[in-house]
Parts: sequence; C-alpha cells; structure tokens
Amino acid sequence: MTRFRALDGLRAIAALAVLTSLVGRHSDPPFGALVSRLDVGWAVFFAISGFLLYRPHVLAWFSGAEPPLTLSYLRGRALRILPALVVTVALCLLLGSSDAAYLRWALLTPLLFYLLLPGLGRLLTGYERPTRRSVRWRMLVLVALTVLGPVWMAVVTATGHPQARLWLPGYLGWFAVGMGFALWQVARATGRLGTSALDTLTRLPGTLWGIAAALLLIAATPLAGPFDQSEPAPAQALLKNLLYTVIVACVLFPVLTPTAQTVRVLGGRIGQLAGRLSYGVVAYQFVVLALVDAPFVVLLPVTLVGSVALAAVSYRWIERPLTRLGKNTAVARTVSSASNPTSNPAR
Repeated sequence: MTRFRALDGLRAIAALAVLTSLVGRHSDPPFGALVSRLDVGWAVFFAISGFLLYRPHVLAWFSGAEPPLTLSYLRGRALRILPALVVTVALCLLLGSSDAAYLRWALLTPLLFYLLLPGLGRLLTGYERPTRRSVRWRMLVLVALTVLGPVWMAVVTATGHPQARLWLPGYLGWFAVGMGFALWQVARATGRLGTSALDTLTRLPGTLWGIAAALLLIAATPLAGPFDQSEPAPAQALLKNLLYTVIVACVLFPVLTPTAQTVRVLGGRIGQLAGRLSYGVVAYQFVVLALVDAPFVVLLPVTLVGSVALAAVSYRWIERPLTRLGKNTAVARTVSSASNPTSNPAR
C-alpha cells in the first residue's frame, strides 16, 4: 500500500499548532489572536484521519475486494489511541486539570468518527461499480458533508444551543475533506477521473500553503468570532468553521502527490519520528499544562519538551508494544482462518 511519508511531518506541524493554541489559552501570548486560531491544527488532524482511514475502503471498492474487516479495524484503532487516552484522562483527573471539557471534546470527537467510519465507508463505496459517474456522485456527497460543519455551527448558535457546537456534525466536514481527497487520489491513480486544474495545483505547494496562511490571517480577525470562550454570532461561527475547512484543504492537498522537496522536508527521518509521536504530544500536553503555570514564553517550550518526553516514553513502552501485540494476534487469527476454511470472521 502507498506510504504517504509527507503526512508524518504535516501531522507533527498540526500537533505543534494545537499545542501552541492550548498554551495560549493558559497564558497571555503575544499575537494572541493568531495563536488562538492555531487550533486549526485539529482540522488538519481530522482531515488526515479521514484520508488514511477511508482510503482502504476506496481501494477495496475499486479493486472489487472485500472492505476492511470492521473488528480488525476497530481493534487497531483502539490499540493505537486508547492507551495514551486512558493515561492522559487518569492523570488529568488526578491532577485536577481545568481542561476537562476541552480534553473530552478533543479526544472523543475522533473516537466517534472512528466508530462511524466502517458504516460510512460501506455506504459510500457500495451498491454500484466504481465508474466515473459513481465516483463523481460520491464526491458530491462528500462535498455536501464539508458544508454540514459550517451550517451546523451557525444553526446551533442561532438557536441557543452552544454545547451542540462540540458535537461531531460540526467537525465532520474536516474529516470529509480527507475522505474526498482519498477518493480523488485513488480515482486519479486508476484512471476513473481525468486530468484537471487540480493536477496543476499539486505541483504548486507553496501557492496553496500561501493561500492557507492568508486565510488563517483572515480567521485571526473578529470576523471569525471572539478569541476566547465568549459566545460567537451565528455568522462568525459559520465563517470560522468554513475558513478552517478551506485552510485544511489547501494544506493537505499538496502532500498527497508531493514534490521531491516536500517529501524530503516533511517525510524525512525527523518528520517520520515526529509524526509517530504527534498523537502522544497532543494528548500529554494536557498533563503538562495541569502541572505548570508560567508566562507564555516559558510555558510553550516547557509544555513542548514535557509533552514530547511523555509521548516518547508512552510510544516506546505502551503504544508500540500494544500495537505489535494486536498485529501479531491478527496474523495468528488470519493463519488460523486460512487453515480452517469453515470459519467466518465478523465484519
């Protein structure tokens, strides 16, 4: 299966952006408006997850193979994310972290998407052959999902239900961006879709990243709402979510068919290591912030170093061993099923 090495570095950058924005919530940072909008890193994380997790469904659809096994997929996801999640939540409860609500949203929103993905993947890749028409129809469905997030944010804000802004529909559009790119990438690689202007854009990563930076500056204005936890207007809630959706599309797209320089910068040895630790950094930052109280210029490097250290220890002694154990168990079950043709593994 294709290895998208540049995604590792992009995932690490997203983790750094998320960490910086959360540190800004705990201190009084310079350029506070821009720092607060670095929570766009969450959108990048969600889009990468949508791309990587939906792509196997698309590959199976195009090749006429069976879709990924649901139980194997869920087991793999659980072994990858639950260990660090459980440790983080336990330590935050023990330390009396003030980020309990934010932690619950940040770590449970992806979990909900992971649980929905097998059904969503089957729904979008079943019922007909992968012709050019069927691919375009599914692309339209995924585009519609990207619109759902901004509309949801505006509606729940206008109707006085601010807690509903924390629910999955408000962020499903960011996952859908990655899913749409997965469908486009496989369709282009197999000839189901012809060339278009998008192919030209893949060779201009600097242009797309420049557009993303410009949109982030627009998001760092009052047009996209307050920079703290104050209540936004419906139009502000819609615009912020929409800007983040377009930003993540501009950031992610060039990495899917990267230039050689992009791979060297984002997909080198350092980028790959940082990408492996990125989830742990995002999780364990909550633990460090529960322990340290300092000005932004001190709190940022302390939180970064502490989170990286905890993530490295967790990955080496908890996450990687459990992931390998899960893979070995899956291999053993596959061998057992092959030797027993009457078995029928659950899907």
